Amino acid sequence: MVRLAGLVLVLLAMVPARAAADFIAGADVSLLPFFESNGIAYKVNGQTQDALTILKQGGVNCVRLRLFTSSAAQAQADPYNYVNNLDYTVPLAVRVKKAGLRWLLDFHYSDTWADPAHQAMPAAWTNLTFTQLVQQMRSYNSNCLATFVAAGVAPDYIQVGNEITGGLLWPAGAVPGTNATVQWSRLAQLLDAAIQGIHDVISTNPPPIIVHLDRGGDWSTTQWFFDNLIQTQHVAFDIIGESYYPFWHGSLDDLANCLTNAAARYGKPVMVMETAFPWTNSYWTTNIYGLSGTTNGQAQYVISLAEVVKAVANGLAAGIFWWGTEYQALPLVNEAGFNTASFFDGAGNVLSAASVFGQMDAPLALTASLTGPGVEVRWPLSGAGMTLTTTTVLAPGAFWSPVNSPVQNTGTTFQTTFPLSNGVSRFYRLQSN
Repeated sequence: MVRLAGLVLVLLAMVPARAAADFIAGADVSLLPFFESNGIAYKVNGQTQDALTILKQGGVNCVRLRLFTSSAAQAQADPYNYVNNLDYTVPLAVRVKKAGLRWLLDFHYSDTWADPAHQAMPAAWTNLTFTQLVQQMRSYNSNCLATFVAAGVAPDYIQVGNEITGGLLWPAGAVPGTNATVQWSRLAQLLDAAIQGIHDVISTNPPPIIVHLDRGGDWSTTQWFFDNLIQTQHVAFDIIGESYYPFWHGSLDDLANCLTNAAARYGKPVMVMETAFPWTNSYWTTNIYGLSGTTNGQAQYVISLAEVVKAVANGLAAGIFWWGTEYQALPLVNEAGFNTASFFDGAGNVLSAASVFGQMDAPLALTASLTGPGVEVRWPLSGAGMTLTTTTVLAPGAFWSPVNSPVQNTGTTFQTTFPLSNGVSRFYRLQSN
């Protein structure tokens, strides 16, 4: 409660859509040791620091690590495309937890990248019958998770498959396939087995399970997939994940439509599992939905994305992960442009977008100060997607009306200014749309 200008009393209160501590401001840093082993350094104003420390100090609260089924020989021969196996990921997870961060385990179920165009069966699994493959999914998940638990780093979240819009473990779990009924049943059996393998190891309060597509701007395909998976096959999981890259997946309005509809139709939290935006236009050379490939454009994209995700109703906005957070240019490595969309510039210095991104889970509180004849109210990026409202009566059932003055963002906070109401006590709060 703040008293301003004599008789005018302003109550600063909030009704968050989702507790800030529950919202994930996450970063995928799966290749961090790989880049470090190739001489890459991570810096703040030219001073080298541990990348995880830099990200945590900026507000990132969770790290995403992918897991391949690759062999030691594959990893040694082609580290960029095969290194993320269990031997590599366990010590990285230990490092993440020592840094004080939560972490998400991203099962790919492939020796290398799994994505919409690639869901290749692990080489060691290719001769298994379908029944054996289902058993393998359960035992593989169970054994991997037991290894992490034994190392003291049980994951906080787990996704079963990566961008599996077309299924996984092709051709066994591909959808829709030539016989959609059979193929959907097979995909469901594989996912059920994977989830059971997780519960075999952590039966009490298991980590939330995520199913991840690559269709953040495509509601029709998202509905097709989850209608089949949830309503027909009855696969039980916790969070709907979507990749959303504005240079591939449509506008932020398309994303808002997809996330809002998915949350409403299935009653599950929704999460952007992968996103990125360039800080230079050397690879993505044109403006993207009005935002430029610059450091300021990247920071503005973070704010606009937060506004869309946090506006999902009923507290079902679960979080956002930035992909390629650790990327920097390496000779002879095809990084598909993601070294220009990371949180570090060409010299290794952390970019402003990183601290903006980290503000998404900042404690949500309003602050006020006098400015000329009016009052200025500010709140952090964690209040993105919420509306400042006011009332003159603080009582149950009171009507709260929106404050109609324009809202600006400073990069880390929102602010608005409006005139004082002399002699009238007013109360202000943020509330979900």
